[in-house]
Amino acid sequence: MPGGSEWILIVIAVLVLFGGRKIPEFMKGLGRGMREFNDAKNNVKQEFENGMNEPAKTNPAEASKN
Repeated sequence: MPGGSEWILIVIAVLVLFGGRKIPEFMKGLGRGMREFNDAKNNVKQEFENGMNEPAKTNPAEASKN
């Protein structure tokens, strides 16, 4: 993990590269992307849990073969 002085250098580099006006836009986009990723992750998890909780469906064609 970077220490205190390394973080200061990282922050200065980001300010130089992006400028003070672009950083809020960048952070807003980053937050929106993280929110969408978490929503998608939660939807997949919910679908998986719902599938695990459903009773097993039997296919009538397969049941008549036995």
